[in-house]
Amino acid sequence: MEFDFFKNRHIGIDANDEKTMLEKIGVKSVDELIDRVIPQNIRLSEPLDLPKPMTEFEYSAHIHEVISQNKIYKSYIGMGWYDTATPAAILRNVFENPVWYTSYTPYQAEISQGRLEALINFQTVVCELTAMPLANCSLLDEATAAAEAATMMFGLRSRDQIKQNTHKLFVDNGLFPQSKAVLETRLIPQGIEIVTGDYQTFEPSSEFFGTIVQYPNATGSINDYRAFVKKMQDNGIKCAIAADILSLVLLTPPGEWGADIVFGSTQRLGIPMYYGGPSAAYFATKEEYKRNIPGRIVGISKDAYGKPAYRLALQTREQHIKREKATSNICTAQALMASMAGFYAVYHGAEGLRTIANRIHRIAGYLSRRLTAIGYKQQNKFFFDTLFFEISDESVARIKEETLQNRINLNFFYPGYVGISINETTTIDDVNILLSILFNVANQPFQAIDDIPEEDSIPDEWKRRSDFLQQNVFNAYRTETELMRYIKKLERKDISLTHSMISLGSCTMKLNGAAEMLPLSRPELCGIHPMAPADQTKGYQAILDNLSRYLAVITGFEGCSLQPNSGAAGEYAGLRCIRSFHEANGEGFRNTVLIPASAHGTNPASAVQAGYTVVVIKCDEDGNVDVNDLREKAVQYKDTLAACMITYPSTHGIFEPEIVEICNIIHQNGGQLYMDGANMNAQVGLTNPGFIGADICHLNLHKTFSMPHGGGGPGVGAICSAKHLVPFLPHHPFNGETINTVAAAPYGSAGLMAITYGYIRLMGADGLKAATQAAILNANYLAACLNDTYGIVYRGKSGYVGHELILECRKIKDETAITETDIAKRLMDFGFHAPTLSFPVHGTLMIEPTESESLIELNKFRDAMLTIYQEIEEVKNGEAAKDDNVLIHSPHPLYEVTGDNWPHSYSRKKAAYPLEWVEDNKFWPDTARIDNAYGDRNLIVTIG
Repeated sequence: MEFDFFKNRHIGIDANDEKTMLEKIGVKSVDELIDRVIPQNIRLSEPLDLPKPMTEFEYSAHIHEVISQNKIYKSYIGMGWYDTATPAAILRNVFENPVWYTSYTPYQAEISQGRLEALINFQTVVCELTAMPLANCSLLDEATAAAEAATMMFGLRSRDQIKQNTHKLFVDNGLFPQSKAVLETRLIPQGIEIVTGDYQTFEPSSEFFGTIVQYPNATGSINDYRAFVKKMQDNGIKCAIAADILSLVLLTPPGEWGADIVFGSTQRLGIPMYYGGPSAAYFATKEEYKRNIPGRIVGISKDAYGKPAYRLALQTREQHIKREKATSNICTAQALMASMAGFYAVYHGAEGLRTIANRIHRIAGYLSRRLTAIGYKQQNKFFFDTLFFEISDESVARIKEETLQNRINLNFFYPGYVGISINETTTIDDVNILLSILFNVANQPFQAIDDIPEEDSIPDEWKRRSDFLQQNVFNAYRTETELMRYIKKLERKDISLTHSMISLGSCTMKLNGAAEMLPLSRPELCGIHPMAPADQTKGYQAILDNLSRYLAVITGFEGCSLQPNSGAAGEYAGLRCIRSFHEANGEGFRNTVLIPASAHGTNPASAVQAGYTVVVIKCDEDGNVDVNDLREKAVQYKDTLAACMITYPSTHGIFEPEIVEICNIIHQNGGQLYMDGANMNAQVGLTNPGFIGADICHLNLHKTFSMPHGGGGPGVGAICSAKHLVPFLPHHPFNGETINTVAAAPYGSAGLMAITYGYIRLMGADGLKAATQAAILNANYLAACLNDTYGIVYRGKSGYVGHELILECRKIKDETAITETDIAKRLMDFGFHAPTLSFPVHGTLMIEPTESESLIELNKFRDAMLTIYQEIEEVKNGEAAKDDNVLIHSPHPLYEVTGDNWPHSYSRKKAAYPLEWVEDNKFWPDTARIDNAYGDRNLIVTIG
């Protein structure tokens, strides 16, 4: 039956609701509305060529069959990914909990105190283990963190170094190969020359601004870098250390021997391997670099009553504000995985982490002693968890054959060598099996053991002496009961999609269906290493291959890469493909990118990171790209024009009718048309970038394609391209090529792909099209409801908006001094997250209701906004004091409303229960309005 299909669960509007909404909008049918919103010359005439939709029951059986093709082997491959034991309490209460995975980036701090506390716990763990004073709340992965470290050191060059064009970066041979590949992609376009070699023989010179070394290195060796770091810094060269964070439990942390930057992955802190991702990278540095560190930082501030409160600090560093002057294009991070890693440290504490790390090291040490005793030539004398043996080709072949027969994966990445990396899941039985195989290959008898004796290969002078994680939070939640209650305490402080509609424009906070999410906890997806042999990953390959094909169909393109692990990374990867295409055609001199003034801040930031010069295109009074200005600048820069970046529908929520002409203008002048897919939720099934005439686009799978936002990440920025750009899509060293590598793993955050795959299989072509139509219907309904009060800033030429709308708030500020921020904060008292604040137009609010919301929820939001407008009118008419009204003092937390003193002229009920339905399901903000300036002036990034 039609009712059985998932689209009826995903889309919030039914046939009766539709009639009511169409009447309010003033059109007779959805088809008529779409005809007025989307230009006819870009409308698809045929349905998307996708499989028929499945019911949830059918999909459950299907995905089980697909992922069962994956083979779960014991992994000792290492190289940055390790089997972990994710505590069930964290898996169940965080990873599988929609409060945690459907929340948005915590820009509205008053309703994000729970996840902000979880993230500052993460920052504290990073600072404590690295012995650095400052850390951010995660980056994408270790390889991209390496690139961020290099870019940051480059930006920190002294005046003399800049004057002398100091542009060389030394990278030790021991850095992971995936990090080297990403460095090549990211740094060369910025004019940075990478020099690789042995740190022991490297001599500093004035040509170098920075160095990167691995600790322990890619072959498991622990090297003493103290003298090296001092020598570099004495010569004005900064040092970044890629460190295994779990090893820092036992090893002297880089912060204690002078490192400028320490970065790496926190995957070892309880996060599954997921065929390469997602897992949170960490990044720590010295306090004097606080305005240079990439990514988001959680800081401690205070609210209006002096109560301590968390917030995102120093946001003026971010690309949304600095645009082409930004030093990073980081937008999505890995907030959900960072929260999980933080809870892992909370659950285990210092004592638990020491037990885990010591046990890993003991097993590695025992293996080392037994294997070297029978003739294996170990190459790394000092190690934490990884053994690296030089072995004859014949023996390597025998070891590979026997280990695979026993469902074991070792590291055969380096010809003539075998690597063995121990992890926290390694058992006595595993040790016995490994030794029996290796003894057999060496023709030696083996007797099984019952326990691992004490082993220690770390010299005393390299051992960690300093204590760590002594704060109360890391010592108070050892039992599952206590941890569960702590997690629940934090989640009660956060608004997510479990509470109400999140109306953020351009962020598409839609339903993340349970049927799509459930498979992610399955070991067939969790327990796969990205370097596992292909015959063990057939389930993953089926998902990835089919998903790539589906996304190519949806976008109208020929090829697809799933490697970029954020939207901004997708932008960057698309621009690198364009650069490589021009270089292959002998036109590498093309270095100009045209970008409209209305574009996302990540657009110009990504372009600059890709080595381009940005030229801004004007927008007309209706918010559209000024085609005349674009034409003039395309002609002006035709000899150097590389690309134009266009968001469609525009960042202003409009389907610009001249889009085909824009594509033609760019092509006529030698450029490529890059389409930002942030607003793809308004295109799917109705039009697409390929049909319009674009050359390449990225897709935010965590927006349009139902992947969760996870409190600010994970994300995926898949890119699709026309045929001529397919050869330049990202490759990976694990697959033998390094062209445009942009992520640590070949398929980026591969573990998440089953979500989008499931969304497409459940919805089918008709469901995807219906979702797009519903998103446009919902936006136009709210525009009709709010037009006579606030007013809509931009409409298309036919008078309608696309899938989002911008509310005019500037006149309100002029007349009453009430700002868009006041409106956003007041919405919290109604139980709603704020719309997008002052973007893309300062002094406005941008709303995207998405297709998942019901008419009941839309009307609640409408009523909240209209009530707020009445409250603004009270201020305007003098019925409420300008210096004491319900807007400027919002939000109103429980402790204020129930306190003995009530300092306001308006009632407690007006503050807390402005509408009857609010009383029925009240969400209480955890704090009063937070003082942002205080938090920036007094930067505190760890808990005491």
